[in-house]
Amino acid sequence: MPTITKKELEEYRQMCYDKNNGRILTPDGLRLICDGLNRDPEAIGKHFLEVLAKLESGKSR
Repeated sequence: MPTITKKELEEYRQMCYDKNNGRILTPDGLRLICDGLNRDPEAIGKHFLEVLAKLESGKSR
């Protein structure tokens, strides 16, 4: 049976935490966003650029 390192376990726990707290975009989440924006590529791109700008401005504080 394969084993994992403590570092791999910690990374997995961090990924689970991020997923459970809405920090990882899942395929269902992406589908929801695309459907909510009527699958318009320009609207989707604009949305993601706005979200990215908000995330980057929050990090600099």
